Amino acid sequence: MLFNSVQFALFLPIAFLCYWGITQIRPKAQNLFLIGASYLFYAWWDWRFLGLIAFSTVVDYVVGQRIYVHLDDRRRAKAWLMLSVMANLGLLGFFKYYNFFVDSFVDGLQALGYTPESSYTLNIILPVGISFYTFQTLSYSFDIYYRRLKPTTNFVAFAAFVSFFPQLVAGPIERASNLLHQIERSRKFHYTQAADGLKLILWGLFKKLVIADSLAPMVDDIFAHYGTYPSSTLILGVVMFSFQVYGDFSGYSDIAIGTAKLFGIELMSNFRFPHFSRNVAEYWQRWHVSLSTWFRHYVYIPLGGSRVSKRRAVFNIAVVFLVSGLWHGANWTFVFWGGFHALLFIPVFLLKRNRIYMESVIGQNSFLPSVKEIGQVLLTFGLVTFSRIFFRSPTLTDAFGYIQGIFTDVRIAAYTHPVGYRMIDYYVLMLLFVVYEYRIRKNERNPFHFKSPVVRFVLYVLVIFAMLLFYDDGVNRSFIYFQF
Repeated sequence: MLFNSVQFALFLPIAFLCYWGITQIRPKAQNLFLIGASYLFYAWWDWRFLGLIAFSTVVDYVVGQRIYVHLDDRRRAKAWLMLSVMANLGLLGFFKYYNFFVDSFVDGLQALGYTPESSYTLNIILPVGISFYTFQTLSYSFDIYYRRLKPTTNFVAFAAFVSFFPQLVAGPIERASNLLHQIERSRKFHYTQAADGLKLILWGLFKKLVIADSLAPMVDDIFAHYGTYPSSTLILGVVMFSFQVYGDFSGYSDIAIGTAKLFGIELMSNFRFPHFSRNVAEYWQRWHVSLSTWFRHYVYIPLGGSRVSKRRAVFNIAVVFLVSGLWHGANWTFVFWGGFHALLFIPVFLLKRNRIYMESVIGQNSFLPSVKEIGQVLLTFGLVTFSRIFFRSPTLTDAFGYIQGIFTDVRIAAYTHPVGYRMIDYYVLMLLFVVYEYRIRKNERNPFHFKSPVVRFVLYVLVIFAMLLFYDDGVNRSFIYFQF
């Protein structure tokens, strides 16, 4: 069930009314209702994969209990932790990476002159959200093992934590210390919280329907026919893709956070205006925050983090980015994308510039950014956008072909979409979006943060009008990160 579908537009208000209606009578039924609603939400896509969610739920609930019992016996505790790791990564590895590793192995054999007589790949459907909920349940086991958390004895609450439908299929990847503790407590309806949630849902739908979906046809055309376009069009295509993927994924996160608010639950922020970052380190503090923090806590720090030698720290950074790339997809393009970001991040780390922007935003104490900040933002945006050629291209051959086109066919020519879209509308749209995001850059949880009710009302009307104006029924409206 997609957030931007008619089915969800019907499902959400019904779930909302039933949730608060039932729980007014029986408060303890809140989590049971959430489990039922969440399983229905997921089953709408493919009910057969509900068993995977249930399996992860049971395994990590039991493992959490056993790790805690054996905390003083680190060998046994680690053995139970490894069970969780093998179970969750085993599922993820089979459904997401089996064919990738088989194909890579066969390619290696062919490079040595041996061609297998038969294919060993399988026709496997990737379950939506498996990369997200397996990481979420893994973090629960890790936190108990590292004594950061005590296991819950409430299986119903734990099942609701794993399957909570607003963030089930594309995050944010929540840690039990935030989400599970809220689910274990009885929740009460608060009008302000619900109103804030509706505002975030509206803003998320705007970013998805108006920004991401509107740019998708141009991006698809340019990347599909990159060999026929000059450098100016290829640059335009990847810039548009940067806006598309940001609008798509941050839009999903806003809808997820807003929907959770309707049910009395606060999820972590997942995007903090990353395209206003002044270096790549700041970008990763603002882009897909839940995944970045997951890799920092459960991969980077256990490897030694930055407490080791510079050489080892650089190695740790490289591992994190390469694994992050592979997490995004079973394709060498994502591995290259992760490696490219490692190359961008390591110099910032060596110069000790990786933590200087943690507590500030561009134009922190002024209305406009400084010339230096503008230069930093443009450079960072350019480097990150260039890396997205690998992210968007279906193969490495296509990615390098796209890059070659940028640097060889150096011409400036107006781009015209085959269907005849009026491009000036989209240029203005992107410009206005950047200006508005800069205006609200200090309030990622409240995109309509204006004192005047008249201004807020006008904004609501404009946003809804834009969604109706730019809505295209012919566009594939699925979210990009569903494939991960």
